[in-house]
Amino acid sequence: MKITKAIIAILFLWFAYVQVNDPDPWLWVALYLYVAVMAGLAFFDNYFPKMIFGGMFVCAIQMIALLPDFYTWLVNGAPSIVESMKAEQPHIELTREFLGSLICILVLWWIYRQGKLLS
Repeated sequence: MKITKAIIAILFLWFAYVQVNDPDPWLWVALYLYVAVMAGLAFFDNYFPKMIFGGMFVCAIQMIALLPDFYTWLVNGAPSIVESMKAEQPHIELTREFLGSLICILVLWWIYRQGKLLS
């Protein structure tokens, strides 16, 4: 599992790097760096459940704020959100952000579970 944690940390560092050109880079760079740090700490068998849950809480708040746009995307038949990197319609960017937050929550939960297995 150590290699998985290293790969996750590297991937989220890369995710943070590519968010620099995003319309709201401060949020996504910080969030992806946070997940990368949590994965990096987990690589060294350092787990901080309160920090992990804090990150999950921030992501959940973000998802709640984006839920109406995600719902609109679903009601419209879930059209492609990956055809181009330029978001032509607002729901495209907001749906991507909703799913990005979901990925962060899932990864943080996985890191938390890895820590629980060691204790």
